[in-house]
Amino acid sequence: MGAEVSGTTYTREQRQRYREKVRQDLDVFERMLATHRFEYEQQLTGMEIELNLVGKDAMPLMSNAAVLESIADTDYQTELGRYNIELNVSPRPMPGDSAIQLERELRESLNRAEAKANEAGARIVQVGILPTLMPEHFSPDWMSANARYAALNESIFAARGEDLFIDIEGTSGERLAMYADSIYPESACTSVQLHLQVQPHQFAAYWNAAQALSGVQLAVGANSPYLFGKQLWQETRVELFLQATDTRSVELKYQGVRPRVWFGERWITSIFDLFEENVRYFPALLPETSEEDPIAVLDEGRAPELAELKLHNGTVYRWNRPIYDTVDGAPHLRVENRVLPAGPTIADTLANSAFYYGVVRMLAEHDRPVWSRMSFAAAEHNFTEGARRGMDATIYWPGFGEVASEELVLRHLLPLAHEGLRKWGVATAVRERYLGIIEQRCRVGRNGASWQVECVQALEAKGLSRLDALAQMVERYLDGMHSNEPVHTWELPG
Repeated sequence: MGAEVSGTTYTREQRQRYREKVRQDLDVFERMLATHRFEYEQQLTGMEIELNLVGKDAMPLMSNAAVLESIADTDYQTELGRYNIELNVSPRPMPGDSAIQLERELRESLNRAEAKANEAGARIVQVGILPTLMPEHFSPDWMSANARYAALNESIFAARGEDLFIDIEGTSGERLAMYADSIYPESACTSVQLHLQVQPHQFAAYWNAAQALSGVQLAVGANSPYLFGKQLWQETRVELFLQATDTRSVELKYQGVRPRVWFGERWITSIFDLFEENVRYFPALLPETSEEDPIAVLDEGRAPELAELKLHNGTVYRWNRPIYDTVDGAPHLRVENRVLPAGPTIADTLANSAFYYGVVRMLAEHDRPVWSRMSFAAAEHNFTEGARRGMDATIYWPGFGEVASEELVLRHLLPLAHEGLRKWGVATAVRERYLGIIEQRCRVGRNGASWQVECVQALEAKGLSRLDALAQMVERYLDGMHSNEPVHTWELPG
């Protein structure tokens, strides 16, 4: 959800003061990287899963406040749209069979939440973009009651000075072109965020590795082919998120001003590079200042919160985001991987995460890292190609050239994932279960996005309209989701 804010509009004085504090925080952070000890006693991973709410008709239900009151669990929190909620998974060590225990706990948690949501007239859906969502579902009170969301909406449109234009053309030939007078299209983007705690000297290698891998993650894990009734990209969420939070006018785009949703433009040598880019390139959206004097705190030998730097970082939407945080006074660093969509099942989600954690370690620790043999532009092209085409994507990879994503995974990346997880101390049973799902997904050639498209096409072939086909597909999707059987095993209409 992000940090709370106190207001929705800001004065010029507030913005000036905030800029000064952010730059002060940045200077302190640079000192900390050189002199301070960061927490790293054990390897911790974390996860956030964004979810959708639908009613009995499979249409979005704008009732997250009532659902969260019914669930009554602090692990579940509000999200941007009133049809969204978020499940936060506590950090935990990776070694052993903890992932299998996590799968059991998450299924039990979602089963409890589903039962409580049902009492409030809702059902929970794990999916990248809710297929039945339409523009007409957004009444004036579509947004969750939270000052942060209102402030973001106000700041984005104040910077743009005009309505958002959403324009996405799919590989199928279908196109969505529409204007929006608020950031409501952004609420359609529901994702899984994976967190990996790293030491300062390791951060650049892990971030570069995550960037290099992101296109393959999208190809294998795509789950967002429909938006507002149109079949667009296999992972439409990627392009939608870019356009739905764009603070730039057309003229600023032509001038090369960077978007807030940003893949980046170069490999890095330090985490400082990313925070410095944030400060250099992006004006404040939420200019709220704290009372902390970070220099005084650091001089006392304590770790400052750096609240302004963290708040600013939270409004620059990198697909692999740097995280600085403190827990019980101890600072630590994380790579937050924001590439993956939610769903289709908990088993698929953990398979996607196992693949990521395993491969990223091997790429980060290789003697001749992949980013030394691949241009950043090639990595960005892979990212877009994976989002557009999913399992049909062609990926550039050093030593392989242009290669089908399934072939690259099966021949090269899955063995790396197995070895990387082994180095993390992950049990053999865990590796075989989750990486086996990725292997079979690639052999069958079906992920969440391709299953959705095949299902809708089969239903349309029976004479159903697009909207009815989408609603029936969501019903079948819910059955598969609750079965927790991997999506590549799901049946299609006969």
